[in-house]
Amino acid sequence: MSFQTEFEFELPRGYIDQNGEVHKKGVMRLATAADEILPLRDPRVQQNAGYLTVILLTRVVTKLGTLPMISNQVIENLFTVDLAFLQDMYQRINMQDVPAYKTTCPHCGKKFDLPLDFLEG
Repeated sequence: MSFQTEFEFELPRGYIDQNGEVHKKGVMRLATAADEILPLRDPRVQQNAGYLTVILLTRVVTKLGTLPMISNQVIENLFTVDLAFLQDMYQRINMQDVPAYKTTCPHCGKKFDLPLDFLEG
């Protein structure tokens, strides 16, 4: 049995390289534990937690248009809407199979599923 580990996407605006070429279509792979843990050691992340997104996306975006590689500079130079698009996609593909736990509301007694990612919001 196999499961999908890579997901194609098309950015709303696209990355514009130094030659003026627009790169919109790409591929993102599922994140590993190392993808989430190793960037925390980076001094740029320690100085500015917001930089974690840049490093994470650099690690998991494996293709963007005809670019030979995805660097931190590529992710840094994305338009805001494209960065938001990739952040959303990262969350959707990596949290789609998050387990849920059965629980009961202590106030009304209603039973419901509580997803593992409830702490993120």
